[in-house]
Amino acid sequence: METGLISAEAEVEAAAVALLDAFAANDRPRYFASFVPEASFVFPIVDHVMRSRAEYEAEWQRWIATDDFTVTECLSTDRIIQVHGDFGIFIHRTVTRSTGRSGGATLHERETILFKKINGQWLAVHEHVSPLPE
Repeated sequence: METGLISAEAEVEAAAVALLDAFAANDRPRYFASFVPEASFVFPIVDHVMRSRAEYEAEWQRWIATDDFTVTECLSTDRIIQVHGDFGIFIHRTVTRSTGRSGGATLHERETILFKKINGQWLAVHEHVSPLPE
């Protein structure tokens, strides 16, 4: 029987897909709106933990200023979704393609995004990216 209710896992996946679609489209305002202001970020290409959305936005601006960085594609596979109360964990593999003055790049990574349900909306509070083993 159809209840019209969406499972928490489906809600987390929808929030993750919206975030990833914005990233793949290089739509920075929409992408960053998927994160709470106090979100934290761990990336293999950054030597420290970024402790806020504003810090990550500034880092992205540096990538643009130094290399004209642009995301051109982000493919997501092997998704795992777990929900624990008001927290959702989204784990997946990504293939991200980007361009810049130094040429194009293709990154194969594993990513974990932690979501928290806030006022009925799933927002990202932490993102951790690591390279896939060779």
